Amino acid sequence: MREYNVSATGVTVASSAPMSLVMIMPTSTQTIEILRMWISQNANATSNQQGVRWGLKASVFQSTMTSTSPVALKSTDPASKISGAATIAAGASATGISSGTEGAGAFTVIGSDNFNVLNGWLWVPTPRETIMVSPQTAYCFTLQFSAVPTTTTNWTFGVTFAELG
Repeated sequence: MREYNVSATGVTVASSAPMSLVMIMPTSTQTIEILRMWISQNANATSNQQGVRWGLKASVFQSTMTSTSPVALKSTDPASKISGAATIAAGASATGISSGTEGAGAFTVIGSDNFNVLNGWLWVPTPRETIMVSPQTAYCFTLQFSAVPTTTTNWTFGVTFAELG
């Protein structure tokens, strides 16, 4: 199994909500499996709660993503079949981080949580709880803040996924 991270460190996030942190659009022939997600922040010493949610976004058009290519977790793995892009659109496999504005398209929530920014957030599912995103042309996996964070600077976040098939 080929596994990859799409992540960012020390990022200033937009001051609008919802705001996508990571978007992964699988290829039209390959399923991806979401294995792990994390969020932390190192610019604030004040205890605050932060909402996070994840799910599928349809007909995605993000014009202000930061292009970020997946990084292989094993040095022997090939480069991911999904590449970084500043625009993630329906029908094109791509990954990006930290949207400035949300594009059109319905968001279907798969899960949500809240965490204290002093502790950070980590989601590691048991094998039966992993999320499978099938090769479709109109859906991408999205990790979002559900509310604007009190402090928008110095966020670290990411998603680990596997390319199946």
